[in-house]
Amino acid sequence: MDLTSLLRAFFALAITLGLIGLAAVALRRYGPEALARFGHVQRKERRLKIVETLVLDPARRLVIVDCDGRERLLLLGEGRLLGDAKTDGR
Repeated sequence: MDLTSLLRAFFALAITLGLIGLAAVALRRYGPEALARFGHVQRKERRLKIVETLVLDPARRLVIVDCDGRERLLLLGEGRLLGDAKTDGR
């Protein structure tokens, strides 16, 4: 491989990496606004919110979930729902 081919390959790599970096900077700076402008549908307010969680042990946790202004206390364990209790709404 002669010197001109080596220089050509080096400059092609530098230009390619520069374009990738430029695209990353542009997406980071203008990406969210551009998606919102180009027909990204505005979502309405979410109905389900996690108010608080408490880890009881490695297999179980308590979760207070708010759905449409009503709070529920859930006991989660090992990938399944173990219990459900109503809590007083605020």
